[in-house]
Amino acid sequence: MTLRNKNKNSIPDIKTFGCRLNIWESQVISDHASDYKHSDLIIFNTCAVTSEAERQARQAIRSAKKNRPDAKILVTGCAAQIDPKKWNDMPEVNFVVGNKEKLDKRFWENFDVNSVSKSHNSIFVEDIMKVKETSEHLIDSFNHHTRGFVQVQNGCDHRCTFCIIPFGRGPSRSVSTQNIINSINSLLKNGIREVVLTGVDLTSWGNDIFGKPSLGLLVKKILKNIPNLPRLRLSSIDPAEVDFELVDAIENEERLMPHIHLSIQHGDDLILKRMKRRHLNRDVINFVKEVKRRRSDVVFGGDFISGFPTEDENAHKKSIDLIKLADITYVHVFPYSDREGTPASKMPKVSSADIKKRAKDLRIVAETQRQKFLKAQVGTVQNVLIEKNSTGYTPNFSKIKLNQIVECSDIISTKILDFNSEGLIGCINENS
Repeated sequence: MTLRNKNKNSIPDIKTFGCRLNIWESQVISDHASDYKHSDLIIFNTCAVTSEAERQARQAIRSAKKNRPDAKILVTGCAAQIDPKKWNDMPEVNFVVGNKEKLDKRFWENFDVNSVSKSHNSIFVEDIMKVKETSEHLIDSFNHHTRGFVQVQNGCDHRCTFCIIPFGRGPSRSVSTQNIINSINSLLKNGIREVVLTGVDLTSWGNDIFGKPSLGLLVKKILKNIPNLPRLRLSSIDPAEVDFELVDAIENEERLMPHIHLSIQHGDDLILKRMKRRHLNRDVINFVKEVKRRRSDVVFGGDFISGFPTEDENAHKKSIDLIKLADITYVHVFPYSDREGTPASKMPKVSSADIKKRAKDLRIVAETQRQKFLKAQVGTVQNVLIEKNSTGYTPNFSKIKLNQIVECSDIISTKILDFNSEGLIGCINENS
């Protein structure tokens, strides 16, 4: 059943924090909770990547309870999975639900929303490390979106020293190729024009499937078996796990969008080793150069952490240099956030002032990179996926606003006229 076919009064209020996978999972939660008439809930699908993400969720919970004192509040997601008692101890919270349970249709079918006592009975969280399979859900549509997300993988078998997420997501597990193809076909029937493949550790897809197929092979099978899929996009990938088939697909599959987001994290090799990452500075540069040699229009994004324990000014400068040398256009900067229980939390800390200053340095470089790229797009013609309010995205994931009203949600040939701090400005290409 699609979200857009449901009675609006049956849809619960869901607040989503964090990654694209959480967006997909919130849609699954919405479908299940709506089916069993849990519209009296406010559901918070939390993130545990940083302490700031948890702080924002707690603040939103308090605000929601203040605005709707009679509402029942359910907290789920990675933060809830990792420390359910902490969330259950909040006086505003009625229920805490684990990452496995939140996607289980049977859980929502049997869930008693009137059981509101503050006891162990209000916590529904199993040991995520014992989960061996990924639930395969068929989502027909995303409310008010022409871009849909498809989960192909969950969990992570790596143990980066700063990351708590494996303890919220469990071991790596893959969705079958056929189920992925079925999911994409369902989305296409309901107006989705672009599909984004998501996962916690996307490039590990296939490691637990017989024959160990690679992510690149999955991409090729999707595009071969679904010829009417206009655009396919990848979420963040690990530069240490990119396979030949994926590089070949990037080069030769025009429907695979030329925007690659890399989980880089740092530019200094010693810091990367202390993070327990599996790539070095040169690996990122070599990968970017090779991909651009094969397909010149590919644009790269990257995640960077500022102020990781033991980072000095010289190490920090290497992150700045890597952004420039690898020509990273879209940079996501994360000030280091101590996560209790991780190896990094026991390492010598960088001062809060230095963490903030270095994050600011990275963001200044990132904005310079972005503005330089946007300026180079002026005068070109791009195929833009319009989402709403005459706003959409180019193939290389540049946000663009058309200077005329476009009602349809489709891919429009667009002339790039200018740019500003928000992104590109364009108009419909009359010569198309």
